[in-house]
Amino acid sequence: MHSLPAPRLVATDLDGTALRTDGTVSPRTVAAFGKVEESGAVLAIVTGRPPRWMGGVASAVRHRGLAICANGALIYDLHTERIVESHLITVDVLEEVVAQLRANVSELVFSVEYEAGFAHESDFLLGGLDRHAGAVRVDSVTARPCAKLLALHPAMGADELQAIVHELVGHLVTATHSSRRGLIEMSAQGVTKATALAALAGQHEIKPAQVVAFGDMPNDLPMLSWAGTSYAVANAHPDVLAAVDHVTATNDDDGVAQVIEKLYA
Repeated sequence: MHSLPAPRLVATDLDGTALRTDGTVSPRTVAAFGKVEESGAVLAIVTGRPPRWMGGVASAVRHRGLAICANGALIYDLHTERIVESHLITVDVLEEVVAQLRANVSELVFSVEYEAGFAHESDFLLGGLDRHAGAVRVDSVTARPCAKLLALHPAMGADELQAIVHELVGHLVTATHSSRRGLIEMSAQGVTKATALAALAGQHEIKPAQVVAFGDMPNDLPMLSWAGTSYAVANAHPDVLAAVDHVTATNDDDGVAQVIEKLYA
């Protein structure tokens, strides 16, 4: 019996997937990423993170390859640490989306991710790395084009809020979520992790069947559906666990690295 050929492209989410819960990249995962590139395959970091959160990751992967950031809106060169491609939400769309959501969902507050930096309304409760990032408060989040619009509700769950946002403005933006709180992330219409990954694969003449993808949250679902082989880590969102081909160990048990080691043994 002949073993299946190793994939030509490995795509992985970061937070909750390839990174441990404390946000670090384990030595085992760094070594596994190295195996991918040593084989001649492409390693793609595909994340909801903005580029400004990628410095530590870029160092951990030795500044190799490209990162698909902000759920597909920004393509970031890890070698030069520069944005090389952008897909932004225009001001007119931003204005309409925010107006529709404010009119129909009380207590929503907003923030925006730009190509460089971010801004938030005064009542937006910062989380994650942004708590220590010197946040910029603004009176209007619709003043200029952005890579990602975020809407936060103080009480509603993420799944419920996403359904409402999709019904109200799904014809204007693509909405998803990647956290355990009521925080919805909106990209330009049609922009997802899958669209950016498909474009990257096309540049290398790689077919979906030659791609393995890893994820844990609903913002990973388009990418996991597009890839020929999909894995969820055991700690993933129930919708992700139900959608993938395989389940590996948790992020804290280096589930992504365990699979890569077998693929490139």
